[in-house]
Amino acid sequence: MLRVVLTGSECTGKSTLAAKLAEHYKAEAVPEYLREYFALKNGNLTIDDVLPIARGQLRLEAEAAAKGSSPLICDTDIISSIVYASHYFGEYPQWLDDKFKTLAPSLYLLCDIDIPWQDDGQRDMPEEREYMQNLFIEEFKKRGIPLQIISGSLERRFIKSSRIIDAEINAMIHRATKK
Repeated sequence: MLRVVLTGSECTGKSTLAAKLAEHYKAEAVPEYLREYFALKNGNLTIDDVLPIARGQLRLEAEAAAKGSSPLICDTDIISSIVYASHYFGEYPQWLDDKFKTLAPSLYLLCDIDIPWQDDGQRDMPEEREYMQNLFIEEFKKRGIPLQIISGSLERRFIKSSRIIDAEINAMIHRATKK
């Protein structure tokens, strides 16, 4: 199964693109669990919330995978927990690294910051989007994980993303038939 993760700073169109890709591939979009958790905690998060958020995200992914959703389109993943915990708390639980190492390789699409900011009551850093985006890029570089940057309008993002996903699906099929 191909796991596609949309990642990047706040307000970069991840959820919108995830929904459009999921519709196109007739797959389920795995939502960002943080949104639900944030509301439950009235926006008051501490370092102690990092693990429940990451575990909640993984649970949503597992539920979608169990339904046979393929490709699995994820609005975010553990990398976001690592980046944001490092930013807000200066650290993150080792469990995140340990768990990340057990996950299957993923196709990471970094949504660019070239779209307008939209305040939804949960986002808090419009002036730090570029800084946060660079934290994501540096985290991927540090881990040696390939990253595709997705820019432009929703339609341009969709076209580029679907081409990348289609190429990866075709490569997976090709590898499977060679075995």
